[in-house]
Amino acid sequence: MIAELRGADEPEGEGGSLALLTILALVVGAISGAGVALFMLLLDEADQARDALIVLAHAQGPEGFGMLILGCAAVTAAAASMVRRISPQAVGSGIPQVEAILNGQLPQARFRIIPVKFVGGVLAIGSGLALGREGPSVHMAATLGHLVGKVFRRNWPDCRVLLAAGAGAGLATAFNAPIAGAIFVLEELVRRFELRIAIAALSASASAISVSRAILGDAPDFHLGALVAPGLAIRPLFFVLGAFAGVLAVVFNRALLQTMATMDRLPAEPRAALVGAAVGALAWVLPDLVGGGD
Repeated sequence: MIAELRGADEPEGEGGSLALLTILALVVGAISGAGVALFMLLLDEADQARDALIVLAHAQGPEGFGMLILGCAAVTAAAASMVRRISPQAVGSGIPQVEAILNGQLPQARFRIIPVKFVGGVLAIGSGLALGREGPSVHMAATLGHLVGKVFRRNWPDCRVLLAAGAGAGLATAFNAPIAGAIFVLEELVRRFELRIAIAALSASASAISVSRAILGDAPDFHLGALVAPGLAIRPLFFVLGAFAGVLAVVFNRALLQTMATMDRLPAEPRAALVGAAVGALAWVLPDLVGGGD
């Protein structure tokens, strides 16, 4: 089954030259850094456009309310239609799909995922959906990594490493954190330490950050004031906070999966339009709560 998903023309065996693999990882990282940086710039522009449209809608009164709901519903439905018609593999956040490809549970990634994920992500997040930029960034960069391996006729072990390294590069760019990208590859995607994977992941993440910072700048994503070390008396509260956050995350994930299972009974476009309309109504009342939140 895994051989079938990998492809009949894929050679078996161990990975090839580590030097060549590292060079390809650097290439994957550089292209991923540029692509994800452009994605983030367009998301910022989409956020500003959405905020301006919300202000304009309020100025129109009840008619503006209806236009806002219809506009959000139309944009989200268009994004869903594009995914369904052009690249069904682009569905979802992207990270579970990358893990499934690495584990041989899904077919190899195809190029069409990248433009669909790019445009669909800008439309969906720009319309106000509470989606993060990290999932699409990981999915697009991972797909790019796999395609680079195919172009240079690398075998499946090397393509797999480049796919994982690309995913790390996408995450590193989205969070502006190169070390986090490499750790994500080792801890979340492959869940073991291998020298080839570690070198490729670090190379791709470093290359991606170098390019993305040249485009976006080197300013921190979150500007914090001076941090004061907490007193000993309140430090135990951090354990309580961590435990509460863990429980809340489990509850949220279970509720999310249950909601997805329920909504999956509807066709893609009507489902997306319904969600978009709800987001449009929320944007009218509480505009600060819509969007990715970055």
